[in-house]
Amino acid sequence: MAIAAGQERNLMKLLSRFLMLTICITGSGWFHGPPPLHAVGAAVDHHMFADLLQKFVDDGVVDYRGFKKEEARLDRYLEYLAGIQPDTLNDKERFAFFANAYNAWTLKLILEHYPGIRSIKDAGSLWRSPWKQKIARIDGRLLTLDEIEHDILRAQFGDPRVHFAVNCASKGCPPLWREPFSGQTLDRQLDQATRAFINDPARYRLDGNTLYVSRIFKWFAEDFNDDPIEFFQQYAENGLRKELERRAKDLRVKYLDYDWSLNGV
Repeated sequence: MAIAAGQERNLMKLLSRFLMLTICITGSGWFHGPPPLHAVGAAVDHHMFADLLQKFVDDGVVDYRGFKKEEARLDRYLEYLAGIQPDTLNDKERFAFFANAYNAWTLKLILEHYPGIRSIKDAGSLWRSPWKQKIARIDGRLLTLDEIEHDILRAQFGDPRVHFAVNCASKGCPPLWREPFSGQTLDRQLDQATRAFINDPARYRLDGNTLYVSRIFKWFAEDFNDDPIEFFQQYAENGLRKELERRAKDLRVKYLDYDWSLNGV
């Protein structure tokens, strides 16, 4: 009986230590359970993505090395998005959902090739561009980045501000926004992202009567009514707005070179 009692005491000690270790691990955030459940029609919870963006994105520059160390957290967020039914969301929530999905899956695509990647184009092949790979798991389907951007966001919403919301992981692209898009604040966020790009001197050049703008305005001219000057005038601020108004009659447009190098440190 003495041996059995000793074994029982040792077992109880081991069990106690296991319970304490479990509490420490879960309390410290080392252990991540399944993604949170999403009630049909409810607002989408993007807090996991928000934490990652705040930690690893600074003024549009992405710390991919740091992101790589916490890639599992991004995977959890993508798994959560995969379980959502976008058709149950209102229009603003659905726009925000797909914009965030595009950006998150673009990050995942880069991380799968990091650190041996200098441009998102390196993630493609001779037969298929990175934007045409079936990578995004959403509502039981596999979508490409092109399908999310062109067949859903551009085609279904018709809002040119989408071009300043989705990020192609390149320096020439409008910067990756440091917070997820949300249906409740979507218009404010889209306006902020658009104004930030339009008024950034690194993104345009006004030389005499020539306004040099991003090639985004050439590639997607129809989204801007074939009139990038009018779009600039709509969102330009302070000195830029005054200069555009002063030169409006004689202003012409040319396009800047596009920098496809990775938007990381």
